[in-house]
Amino acid sequence: LTFFVVFLSCLLVSKAEKIEVVVEGATSIAQTDEDFICVTLDWWPTNKCDYNQCPWGQAGLFNLNKILEKAVKAFNPLRIRVGGSLQDQVVYNVRNNIENCQPFQKQDKDFLFGFSIGCLDMKRWDELNEFFNQTRAKSEIEKTLWVGDWYSHNARDLMSYTISKGYKIDSYELGNELCGSGVSAKIEAKQYAKDMATLKNLVKEMYPNPKTQPKVLGPGGFYDKKWFDTFLDASGHDVIDGVTHHIYNLGPGNNPDVVHRVQDPFFLTQIAQTFKDVSNAIDKFAPWSGAWVSESGGAYNSGGQLVSYTFAFGFWYLDQLGMTSIYNHKVYCRQALTGGNYALLNTTTFIPNPDYYGALLWHKVMGSKVLSVTHKGSPYLRVYSHCAKKEPGISFVFINLSKNTSFEIDLFHDLNLNGGSPSFEFKRHKEPEEYHLTPKDGNILSKLSDSLEIPELKPKLVDGLKPISIAAHSIAFVTIRDFNAPACS
Repeated sequence: LTFFVVFLSCLLVSKAEKIEVVVEGATSIAQTDEDFICVTLDWWPTNKCDYNQCPWGQAGLFNLNKILEKAVKAFNPLRIRVGGSLQDQVVYNVRNNIENCQPFQKQDKDFLFGFSIGCLDMKRWDELNEFFNQTRAKSEIEKTLWVGDWYSHNARDLMSYTISKGYKIDSYELGNELCGSGVSAKIEAKQYAKDMATLKNLVKEMYPNPKTQPKVLGPGGFYDKKWFDTFLDASGHDVIDGVTHHIYNLGPGNNPDVVHRVQDPFFLTQIAQTFKDVSNAIDKFAPWSGAWVSESGGAYNSGGQLVSYTFAFGFWYLDQLGMTSIYNHKVYCRQALTGGNYALLNTTTFIPNPDYYGALLWHKVMGSKVLSVTHKGSPYLRVYSHCAKKEPGISFVFINLSKNTSFEIDLFHDLNLNGGSPSFEFKRHKEPEEYHLTPKDGNILSKLSDSLEIPELKPKLVDGLKPISIAAHSIAFVTIRDFNAPACS
């Protein structure tokens, strides 16, 4: 009797809701880079600890080994940002003139984040670039920055060495979280603009061929309207190629509300204003550049305990990818590839966490052109649509934040450029290609099986005459090959 009552209750609370999703396929509303997905690698040593835990292990750049090679190769290619909070106190031992060149050491509170200056030896730089080359990763390097005029000599040495070795660099980013009120340090906006111009001139000098010249990015910190407007206005024409900002909108990693916030559509939507403001500032002051999220781990101080490495975090992560795409962001860098609780790969074993596969599927099926997609149903259904990657058609990401409600989706195509209602229901003839991500045993705080192998991701072909079915607490990638959107032609 007990088991019957429990089972009956589950049936009563589980329900399906029909929703009409409208796609405006005539024009795109934004565009990302083809390599929109980006991950970070950080400097943090093993004794980086928060909330009575030390979740970085051997994942810092001074300790990182090559066991994660398969996970990076699967993206072919993957953009990687090299840097982090300790970046502003890294020196590069290019000329072998730094005695006792050592990684970061734990110090008292008088030092930035409680760690000493760290020294990167060129042998380690060689090892990292060997890894990048073997995995076809794109590297983005941050440069040391302190108060006053930027001292660029050490950066010049590193660039010169990097060029002499034939290492390919996608972009250089100046400083880390020094804008606005800063995190542990800050720089005035006009001074930062002056330093960015110095970096741009240095890159042009060291890489004279415009076709192979790395991009220049900044300021790499949290958005502050007054500071960003002043910075962009003072930077000058064509100095900045990418305007980078950071997002940690879920609060500290020990916040017990993290698991609830990643399922709350009203909370998730609050950050949209920041993405829109950054995009608007670029349109006004630096239209030749583009917006990048160069670091985002959701919850700061190494991520949410018991949440960031589970299925549940995909609700926040994939929603962020969709939202930033709408607001014309070109690149989104997840903190971190490995290290901390928010890692895409387990910090100790390098086995993929659930969000690794969300990132890989986005990279696989979502093209760069962003389409407008709307519905008037439950706010717990989040929907994003892009032109399909490489082949004809359009792709969707459906995120079902609801624990109790599944959704049956009917697609409508709106080709009316003048507003109004003449959209028509889309009848599929080809079989849609679907990938459905669901939590193990229905537990959204579950992880994946203990396997280092990256399986070949093949879609399930389904009946095109039936609605698209999105289970409760699930995520689905769906590609419709015969959806003829003029914007995707």
